[in-house]
Amino acid sequence: MSFISSNNNSGFLGVDIGFSGIKIVELQREGDIAKLVSYGFSESKAVDGKNSWKNDNKRAGKIINEICKRSGMISRNAVVSLPTFSVFSSVLNLPNVANKDFSSAVHWEAKKVIPLPLEEMIIDYQKIEDESDAKNTKIFLTGAPRGLVKKYIEIFKEAQINLLALETETFSLVRSLLGNDKSVVMIAEIGASTTDISVINKGIPMISRSVDIGGLTITKAIGNNLNIGLERAEQFKHDLGISLSDGEQGVIPKTIMEAISPIINEIKYTLNLFESKNNIQIEKIILSGGSSLLINFPGYLSKILDKKVIIGNPWARVSYPVNLKPALDEVGPRMAAAIGLAIREIE
Repeated sequence: MSFISSNNNSGFLGVDIGFSGIKIVELQREGDIAKLVSYGFSESKAVDGKNSWKNDNKRAGKIINEICKRSGMISRNAVVSLPTFSVFSSVLNLPNVANKDFSSAVHWEAKKVIPLPLEEMIIDYQKIEDESDAKNTKIFLTGAPRGLVKKYIEIFKEAQINLLALETETFSLVRSLLGNDKSVVMIAEIGASTTDISVINKGIPMISRSVDIGGLTITKAIGNNLNIGLERAEQFKHDLGISLSDGEQGVIPKTIMEAISPIINEIKYTLNLFESKNNIQIEKIILSGGSSLLINFPGYLSKILDKKVIIGNPWARVSYPVNLKPALDEVGPRMAAAIGLAIREIE
C-alpha cells in the first residue's frame, strides 16, 4: 500500500527506520532483476534505545545521510516503511457495490472499523481477487495517522532525499521474503521493541498483530537475571540462544525462553484464529528481524508449533557478488524490510 506515489525511478533506496536503528539498501535495475549497489545501517550505541531518533527529525535526517555517505550510496530517491504497529489495517467485504459508489462505500466501512476520526488518517485500499465469491468485493484497507506521515516527510526533507513512497512495513516484508509465492504463510518480524505477526494469503496480509516484546526485552531479562550490563547481556543472548533439550538448559537459555514466551503465545493465538476462522492451514512460518537469529530458535518454535519454521532470505531475489554471501546472510534478517522497499521500485 502506498501513501505517497511518484513515477520517478532514476534510483532507489529502501529505508527502514526502526526503534533502535536505521537500515538502508540501495538497488539498481539490471534487466528484470534487482542488483545490490550498497547497504548500511546505524544502530544506537545504547542498547536500551534511549538515544532513539524518534523525537528528533533533524537527527534522523542526519543519520540517514551519514549512512548513505559511509556506504557510498548515490541514489537520492527513497521508499520508506511505516511501522506495522502504527498503521491500522483490515480486510473488508463490500456486497454488490457499483463502481461509481465504491470510494464512498469504502469510506463508510472505514468509519466502522478505524478507531480514530478519518480526518486524522490517510486512507488507502486495494481490491483482493476472490473468484469464489462473485457477489462480494474484498478490499484490504489501511489507514496511517496524518501526523506520522508528516513526520516522515519532514525527516526526508531534512535529509534532502526524494520520498517516493511510504508503505506499510508488512508489504515490504512480503515482497522481499515471499516474492511471487501465493501460499498461506505467517511472517514473524522480531524487532528491537516489538514483534509483528502477519498471516499472508495470496500476497495479502489477512491478519496483522503486534506485541510489545522484542530483542530488547530478552536482553533486559538476561541483564536483570545475571546482574550484568545490557551490552554484555546482548552478547550472551546471541552466543547462547535457546536450548532444544530441557535437560541441557542453562540460566541464559532458560531466561531467553521465558522472555520470548509471550511472542510464542501470540503466534499460537494468531495461528488458531486464522485457521479456525478460514479453515485453511498455514503452511510455514518465516522469521525475520535481528532476534530471529537466536541460536536454535527456528527449531524450538517448529517443535512447539508443529509447523515448518525458517529464517527468511530477503536476498533471494537480489543479484550480488558471491563473495558477499556470508556477510549478507548475517545481516539479511534485519535488512528484510529495507530490501523489500527498494525492490518495490523495480516492480
